[in-house]
Amino acid sequence: MKRITFALLFGVLASFCANAQVQVNVHEEAENQPKIHKEIYGQFAEHLGRCIYDGIWVGPESDIPNINGYRKDLVEALQTLKVPVMRWPGGCFADEYHWMDGVGPKENRPMMINSNWGGTVEDNSFGTHEFFNLCEMLDCEPYLSGNVGSGTVEELAKWVEYITAEEGTMAQLRKEHGRNEPWKLKYLGVGNESWGCGGNMRPEFYADMYRRYATYCREFDGNRLYKIASGASDYDYNWTKVLMDRARGHMHGLSLHYYTVTGWTGPKGPALGFDTDSYYDIVAKSVEIDEVLKNHEAIMDAYDPQRRVGLLLDEWGTWFDVEPGTNPGHLYQQNTMRDAMVAAMSLNIFHRHTERLVMANIAQIVNVLQAMILTKGSEIVLTPTYHVFRMYNVHQDATYVPTDYNEGQLVSPSGRIMPEISVTASRDAEGVLHVSIANPVVDKAQTLTLNFDEFKPKNVTGEVLAAKTIQSYNDFGKEPAVAPKPFTAIKKNGKSVTVTVPAASVVCLTF
Repeated sequence: MKRITFALLFGVLASFCANAQVQVNVHEEAENQPKIHKEIYGQFAEHLGRCIYDGIWVGPESDIPNINGYRKDLVEALQTLKVPVMRWPGGCFADEYHWMDGVGPKENRPMMINSNWGGTVEDNSFGTHEFFNLCEMLDCEPYLSGNVGSGTVEELAKWVEYITAEEGTMAQLRKEHGRNEPWKLKYLGVGNESWGCGGNMRPEFYADMYRRYATYCREFDGNRLYKIASGASDYDYNWTKVLMDRARGHMHGLSLHYYTVTGWTGPKGPALGFDTDSYYDIVAKSVEIDEVLKNHEAIMDAYDPQRRVGLLLDEWGTWFDVEPGTNPGHLYQQNTMRDAMVAAMSLNIFHRHTERLVMANIAQIVNVLQAMILTKGSEIVLTPTYHVFRMYNVHQDATYVPTDYNEGQLVSPSGRIMPEISVTASRDAEGVLHVSIANPVVDKAQTLTLNFDEFKPKNVTGEVLAAKTIQSYNDFGKEPAVAPKPFTAIKKNGKSVTVTVPAASVVCLTF
């Protein structure tokens, strides 16, 4: 592999601008390959800024077109996205959320101050019923984050009973609130970021807390819980080691959080108007998740070689400075072609880890951080990241198809290494082959020849997501600057297909 220092990048690229030749071997005949869990395309909705209110929920009396209080345009956009699972109510908000405040008549629900995110007033008009009804509308699995930081074992246990039991005191209360049949709840997170905003705990202490809480979260009437321990942040491998050592027999999953952020102190950089150096730094930081996953997985493998415990990357994505003039605690940022590239490169990596990685939840679904959707009044914008998730949803629950290729490498200004090209492939239940390609290089198209083991493609179609610049974004009241278009730069030759992928673009092919 060639390795190019960033100082020489542009001079080298100029000499290669006649399009690099990349040979990609697609091993569609490989046997015993893992499934790409659809939950890797999961979403995250926290009571933060305008994610819930104005984003998902406007209330049934709103002038904005809605379905029983849910924004109609947002519901339709999420149905197109095929959201498989949604995490709620936090995030940091989860460990200050008391679920009884969010059930019953709206006029009787108490208000609280959202002390984690901007000190805004939370009126609890969106609670358990509203969340579970939304998941039913979207045909997605709910994932609850339970309150361990400021809550009690009894509180969390009763919440599970309220949701899933057919009879009993909690079931009767649910029925009085208008829901006769219990919901199904599979994914239960026991706390969130317990090393930080969820209680500032040491891993040894949290491991014992987890075991206690998990014990009393019972299973009712055929409902089966998948209990998830609050895992590490980024590079904290000791947290994973302690949790696997002390609590692995009591958990089904262990979470991990990884944000693409330049640093937690000082400015994080703007979401708009960034330069090429910043672009490469961010993309290179995002692909570092590959090494982070490998390291956490190695620790888990040492304690759990059968891989019974799943790894859940239940918070990930870009994190920039908020847009000027917005509440700093609301984490509202715009979304450019750079974010789309981070999404595509990250998803390509996740596909390679599905023997242990069973879920990922991008932060967040609307109006917060690397959002799928932005709203303003009655207007809605589908972000570049949304389009990547929509283009990639063909990989959900498909069989992973291994590939190998001779990609080059770049070194970002911060010294991080990133690939010049990223490819992933899968075969769905109908036997259709899908190949997705991300070219992160800003000024170089790349020609790829896909060589199959035995497959001779007859029909090939494609979509491409690209823009005039890496800074391009979609804004309210304007024609989309970043939207998928048909991709036609395809040449077939027996068991090979050659495609020319534009600079800074994402291409998805269907065979």
